[in-house]
Amino acid sequence: MAFLEETVRGIRKDIVKMIGKAASGHPGGSLSSAEILTLLYFEQMNVDEKNPRKEDRDRFVLSKGHAAPVLYATLAAKGFFPKAELEKLRQLGSMLQGHPDMNKVPGVDMSTGSLGQGISVAAGMALAGKMDNKSHKIYALLGDGELQEGLVWEAAMAASHYQLNNLIAFVDNNNLQIDGAICEVMSPFPIDAKFEAFGWNVITVEDGHDFDELRTAVEAAKKSEDKPTVIICKTVKGKCVSFMENNAGWHGKGPNAEEVKQALAELEA
Repeated sequence: MAFLEETVRGIRKDIVKMIGKAASGHPGGSLSSAEILTLLYFEQMNVDEKNPRKEDRDRFVLSKGHAAPVLYATLAAKGFFPKAELEKLRQLGSMLQGHPDMNKVPGVDMSTGSLGQGISVAAGMALAGKMDNKSHKIYALLGDGELQEGLVWEAAMAASHYQLNNLIAFVDNNNLQIDGAICEVMSPFPIDAKFEAFGWNVITVEDGHDFDELRTAVEAAKKSEDKPTVIICKTVKGKCVSFMENNAGWHGKGPNAEEVKQALAELEA
C-alpha cells in the first residue's frame, strides 16, 4: 500500500508540472482519477512496459481523453517511455498531444478525445476478445459528464446484450464538468440505476481515492460471469491540490508558476 501511495503522489506531481509547463491541459479530472490508474497499472492489469503491444495484455481505454495527463504520467511512471517526455506535453512535434494517440505513445491502446467514443471502442475490443476466446480484460474510464453522451448508452446496451463480462468500466464521479455541476448542466443521475437498467453489474466505491475500496471492486468485477461491470467511483475534482479541489474552473486550464509551486508543496506535505 505504501508503494501505491508513493506512486500516486508522484503521478500527481507530474500532472501538475506537465500541465503547468504546457500552460494548458486538464488538471481537475486528471487528479481525480489518479488512484484508479495507479491501481490498474501497478497492480491489477496484465501489461508489459517492455512489450507494449503483447497479444495477451489487458487493454485500457481512456474514454475521457482530455484527462490525458493522468494516463501519460502513469505510463511514464510504469516505464513505457522516459519521464522527460512529460515536459513536452502539448508542444509542437511532441508525442504527448492534448488527447492520447495510440500511434505515437507506447502503452496507449486507443486514441480518444471525442466523448462517448472511448467506451464504444472498449465494448468493441471486449466483443472481439470474446469472439477470439481470449482471456484478457478491457478496462475503460469515463467521466461523469461524459455520461450525457448518447453514444455511451448505445455502448452500454451492446455490452450487456453480448454479455461482455471481460469489460470493466469506471466512472470518475467527481460531480463537475467544464460548465459546472453535472446535475445542473444535464443530470446523469441516478448513475447506478441507469447502468443496472441496461443490464450491467454495478459496484459503487464510496471513496475513489481509497486503494482498498478500489481493489475490492476490481476483484469483484473480474468474477462477473455474464455481465459487463461498471465501478462508480465517488471522487474529488482536483484531488490533493487545495485550490483545485471541487472547483470546476480547474477542469481545463494550466496553473501558473506560483500555483505550480503551491500545488507541489501541498503534494510533498
